[in-house]
Formats: sequence, C-alpha cells, structure tokens
Amino acid sequence: MSVLTVNRQNFDSVKTSPKTVLLDFYAHWCGPCRMVSPVVDQIAEENPQYLVGKIDVDLETELAQEFGVLSIPTLVVLKDGKVVRRETGARPKAQILAMLEG
Repeated sequence: MSVLTVNRQNFDSVKTSPKTVLLDFYAHWCGPCRMVSPVVDQIAEENPQYLVGKIDVDLETELAQEFGVLSIPTLVVLKDGKVVRRETGARPKAQILAMLEG
C-alpha cells in the first residue's frame, strides 16, 4: 500500500482506521525528514497491515499543533484513534517497525 497524504479533510477517516496508523510529520526543507521519507515509503509498501500517512507541517499547521509537533520529523503511531507511540528525529527502519509492533 502506498503512503497517504494526510490533511484536515481526510484526517477523520485516518484516525478511525481499524489499522494501526503511522503518521510522519515532515517538511520538504528538512534534511532529516528527507532521510526518513524513503524509509516510511518502504514500510508502507511492505506492510499493508498498517496505514501510513505523511503530514506536511507547513501545509497542515492545525494538525501539527493538534499533535504538539515542535520538531520534525516526528513519527506518531495511532491505535483506535489514540496516540500509543511518538518519536522525534530520524529513526532507522527497524526502530520504526518496532514502534508499530509495540
């Protein structure tokens, strides 16, 4: 499954997904975000059991504020609409997968 671009219009359907959700808060100008982005894409392609979405903090400031994103990249895992894990900064694939599985 490919990565979903998450915005205010589709966020409710993402939040209520029966799947575990990985949200990647990023910006195009952010170096560490550009390092994490292909890893997040790969996780989405290899793991259809997860819903993987990306949120551009420059375009979706309201969502970034709602999640208290102060630094990027920030990775957030949702289960049943609730935040269960959150990490800030570039992470390797194994660590991101561990976030999803934990």
